[in-house]
Amino acid sequence: MWHYRLTTILLIISIIHSIRAKRKLKEQEIIQRILKDYDWRVRPRGMNATWPDTGGPVLVTVNIYLRSISKIDDVNMEYSAQFTFREEWTDQRLAYERYEESGDTEVPPFVVLATSENADQSQQIWMPDTFFQNEKEARRHLIDKPNVLIRIHKNGQILYSVRLSLVLSCPMSLEFYPLDRQNCLIDLASYAYTTQDIKYEWKEKKPIQQKDGLRQSLPSFELQDVVTDYCTSLTNTGEYSCLRTRMVLRREFSYYLLQLYIPSFMLVIVSWVSFWLDKDSVPARVTLGVTTLLTMTTQSSGINAKLPPVSYTKAIDVWIGVCLAFIFGALLEFALVNYAARKDMTQVSQRIRQMKQLPTEGYRPLSASQGRSSFCCRIFVRRYKERSKRIDVVSRLVFPIGYACFNVLYWAVYLM
Repeated sequence: MWHYRLTTILLIISIIHSIRAKRKLKEQEIIQRILKDYDWRVRPRGMNATWPDTGGPVLVTVNIYLRSISKIDDVNMEYSAQFTFREEWTDQRLAYERYEESGDTEVPPFVVLATSENADQSQQIWMPDTFFQNEKEARRHLIDKPNVLIRIHKNGQILYSVRLSLVLSCPMSLEFYPLDRQNCLIDLASYAYTTQDIKYEWKEKKPIQQKDGLRQSLPSFELQDVVTDYCTSLTNTGEYSCLRTRMVLRREFSYYLLQLYIPSFMLVIVSWVSFWLDKDSVPARVTLGVTTLLTMTTQSSGINAKLPPVSYTKAIDVWIGVCLAFIFGALLEFALVNYAARKDMTQVSQRIRQMKQLPTEGYRPLSASQGRSSFCCRIFVRRYKERSKRIDVVSRLVFPIGYACFNVLYWAVYLM
């Protein structure tokens, strides 16, 4: 009997509750109500109570979701980026939570405001006039529908999200090219509103989000770090709030190691082969020197064609210049060897004529000159009597040692 009465009471309560259920407003009805007598040309009132007239500047919170970075152009000093740009601000004129104050009305937590392909004609609410200061080209994605989201929460907070593809300028410093790191920026600010009307701030948690695999997706660079900063500027028309995203990009070195450094290193070593060839092998030594010199010059021209004509010296210029100097030095060394060989032949013929003219018992070697020479030099001179041969032997040591010292100094300076 007791269970029967309890079931009856619960049934009556559920019936009463269903009768007095809250009326749920539809999104269309909410949008019509909040946009009635709404002027999108007037900026909303700020949330600062110390500003009695305007409420202070509108606080706009920004968040960026990086999707891709591509086409980093060293010649034009620009790069392409695709990202989702999000802004959040509060407009109390659009708050609709007041509709549920009576207690018999239920409203959704947010409503979505649709947009058309023509943004100028479809604007229904006030939005910040954000622009990107270092942008060269830009477009919004419209396939299949405009990639734009406008979400209005019941407390008047607005979320604006749009997918953009931009070509941004990136002034590069190429002193350490191709062992360089570049700082590419994304600067955004208000075009018309000063800091008294709009103030930009980064979102507290994860202001910059990155798509999975973005750091390794670049063909010739590696994304090392993404840093947020502020770049508020003062101009003749006022002070403008500005946000800055700095991306640290490190150039991938493996490509240049395989395509430039190792081939040029091998060319320099090949040019030293002429030191082991006989001095009478004139065609072989000349052909080897000229071929390596022309090959190195062609390689240098191909590298410089991919770079802008800057006024300072780059790391690659130092490397190519020294490699060319060693190859050219090897070619000049053969010219010196050839000249010394001809002088040796002239001196030998003169000595033969002098020995024929002098009596045999009257000839004595000059001991004074031998005394001045060191012991090692005397052994070296006795072993290699021809000066042309001595030059080749000395070059076999001097050129590799000099090039090794240059490599140690080069990598120590540019890899720091």
